[in-house]
Amino acid sequence: MVDIHVRLTAWVHGRVQGVGFRWWTRARASELGLRGYASNLTDGRVEVVAEGSKEDCSGLLDLLRSGTTPGHVDLVVERWSAAKGNVTGFAER
Repeated sequence: MVDIHVRLTAWVHGRVQGVGFRWWTRARASELGLRGYASNLTDGRVEVVAEGSKEDCSGLLDLLRSGTTPGHVDLVVERWSAAKGNVTGFAER
């Protein structure tokens, strides 16, 4: 089976800044072997960009919606696209 890489971009709404959310996301993404970043946005959301297999990216998306994150997630808006291959590791920005 061919492992097709994708890019997940997720915008996380709620009380997700200043609560360790980006650190938690980086740790979960790293466990899944994903590359990308989690970044605070000026409007209070966190943007998560992850590249890897569709299965692993879906796993991260499920975790973002799981209710087990730091802070409180109200909504996660997702966008799927082809992987760009321009990220290494998983960073907090």
